Amino acid sequence: MALRYHARPMPDADVEPLIHARNLTKRFGTFTAVDAIDFDVAPGESFGFLGPNGAGKTSAMRMVACVSPVTEGTLRILDLDPATDGARIRGRLGVVPQQDTLDTEISVRDNLVIYGRYFGLSRAESRRRAEELLEFAQLAERAGDKVEPLSGGMKRRLTIARALINEPSILLLDEPTTGLDPQARHLLWERLYRLKQRGVTLVLTTHYMDEAEQLCDRLVVMDKARIVAEGSPRSLISEWSTREVTEMRFPVGVQDALGDRLDGIGDRIELLPDRVLVYSDDGEAVAVAVHGRGLVPETVLVRRSSLEDVFLRLTGRSLVD
Repeated sequence: MALRYHARPMPDADVEPLIHARNLTKRFGTFTAVDAIDFDVAPGESFGFLGPNGAGKTSAMRMVACVSPVTEGTLRILDLDPATDGARIRGRLGVVPQQDTLDTEISVRDNLVIYGRYFGLSRAESRRRAEELLEFAQLAERAGDKVEPLSGGMKRRLTIARALINEPSILLLDEPTTGLDPQARHLLWERLYRLKQRGVTLVLTTHYMDEAEQLCDRLVVMDKARIVAEGSPRSLISEWSTREVTEMRFPVGVQDALGDRLDGIGDRIELLPDRVLVYSDDGEAVAVAVHGRGLVPETVLVRRSSLEDVFLRLTGRSLVD
């Protein structure tokens, strides 16, 4: 039976949400990309959409960004209706798309100044904000350089700085760190955390479980166009997984012959082609119990359960194209 999600109230039910969606649906012809989802985003919150490719994350974000019309349902952003107030809403949003769309032929500074002019800022105000944002993005020393030779991490920080030029109420980030090396990802996380501390509301999509755990106060897990779970990273782990996971690799041929020899060990067992996962609240006790049954793994790893365990349980391990 397909999992179906019903909206829960925000953590503080007395706070009016900046984004309010009920029965939100997006269709392209006969194809349903987003299927009657409910969610709220509170002021100052960092909210995430998590899901495999094709789950509907980007389609949902495009409706929130007021660049894709709603097919059915209710969507209110900043207490405005995207159908009639799209331009006003877009003026108060900052948008960081999956792919950087910077002008590579002009300077780093001019990418910000010119973008600010699109929002009606004076040249002086655009330059003032640009200098502040270059400092924030740690790009002040490259302000006069062309964009083309910048590293991927620098270009991503510049794209985020550009999205902040209009001092948005909500910052939308679609896969903000895709393709970045670990150092660049962690620096970007630190910049986004600082924005959150300043009260900027963040809404992001991501494929990275560690990123969702680091950045999101709350998130929804989407699969096949629907929301299948919602909560904080920690609450989702508590609800859908166990405290620890014991990963074991057995010699060639042994795993295929395990049969029911692991029955009763742990809360749940996954037999994968390359290893066995046992979910429990005491991973070391699982390892001892396995040895007690005369089984000798080649390797044993006891780790804490993660958001990735939740994600794979809810959306499956099959590759999604």
